[in-house]
Amino acid sequence: MQFESLNIIEPILKAVKEEGYTIPTPIQAESIPIILRGNDLIGSAQTGTGKTAAFAIPILQLLSANKVYDRKRKIRSLIVTPTRELAIQIGESFSAYGRHTGLTNTVIFGGVNQNPQTNTLLRGVDIVIATPGRLLDLINQGFMNLRDVEILVLDEADRMLDMGFIHDVKRIIALVPKKRQSLFFSATMPAEIVKLAATILSNPLRVSVTPVSSTVDIINQYIYFVDKGNKPSLLVNILRDENIKTALVFTRTKHGADKVVKILQKNNITAEAIHGNKAQNARQRALNNFKAQTTRVLVATDIAARGIDVDDLEYVINFEMSNIAETYVHRIGRTGRAGAKGTAYSFCDAEEKEFLRDVEKLINKRIPIIDNHPFPLMDHNPVKEKKQQGRGNSGHQAPRPAAASNTRRWAGRSNSSR
Repeated sequence: MQFESLNIIEPILKAVKEEGYTIPTPIQAESIPIILRGNDLIGSAQTGTGKTAAFAIPILQLLSANKVYDRKRKIRSLIVTPTRELAIQIGESFSAYGRHTGLTNTVIFGGVNQNPQTNTLLRGVDIVIATPGRLLDLINQGFMNLRDVEILVLDEADRMLDMGFIHDVKRIIALVPKKRQSLFFSATMPAEIVKLAATILSNPLRVSVTPVSSTVDIINQYIYFVDKGNKPSLLVNILRDENIKTALVFTRTKHGADKVVKILQKNNITAEAIHGNKAQNARQRALNNFKAQTTRVLVATDIAARGIDVDDLEYVINFEMSNIAETYVHRIGRTGRAGAKGTAYSFCDAEEKEFLRDVEKLINKRIPIIDNHPFPLMDHNPVKEKKQQGRGNSGHQAPRPAAASNTRRWAGRSNSSR
């Protein structure tokens, strides 16, 4: 299937081609026709599947079909997302795909001087991509209103719940017109997300492409069993491989991220941390340095990592196993994007074996073990343990369900009309 077959208008099709894309991803092929028909939509897809374009392209087309030529533009579409990094990424996508449409967009987020943002809003803009806190601040100050919003998007909804934005999201929903088109994207669908979706969407269709429990096949995944105290030494040892040009390292805590950076820097490995305690400009600078490969290692916490989209990032290292299995999928999804190759290493100490079991149960896959390294786990013997379980060291993988793409009517019903 080519983008042409999705009935995309020429100005957007031209921009898509200029970006080097000719074939839509499954989430794009499924979602774009639904959105163009004006339906509400719930989209679930793992990271790196192209879901930003899945809503950006049809939104641009719908707004282009009914351009408003007022001297002062009104906000016609609002995209709400949890982090600055992700908001910037979405804004770049709207700018790229909409460069020939004449539509304008701006990105609103906290942690920086608001004057440039308010000046843009006062001039008028068609599309706003915003984080919840700064969005509500500017509304309360009278710099913007949402009464003309035609299309509302909640992106990374599961992460917004994790970050405590649920009350802000409900306030924002109350400020947009009841008659609107609503699009809801979330990688996971816990009960809280299902409940939230039912209050936002009206008789939506659902598109599910490659469930979050299915990791990208192209990513090579490996486990290192190692004592907690030897993890820094193992990390340094792995990074002595010059073939690893850049690596994204995950820790569970902000303090842990800073500690890993100090250890790497002492070993002459350029590294920076990105987490919630860092100023917004420091986070963006660290990300830009990493993209430019002037910083070799970016150490991140899970929340801060949402929105990190680095071309050709080949290595992700889980310095600590996440205690939430779905988070593992999000982490390793930073690599292997858009068909590129990727490798994910995970360090697992004795106390984290429980987390590893949860991950393997979720992805329905046994992750191969690397045991020929200088810092093997000493309190338990991973080789003997796995052989007793019938795994051995062969890296044998259990059967994995095939990736599925389906569209079906969502069971939830909205409390408001379209």
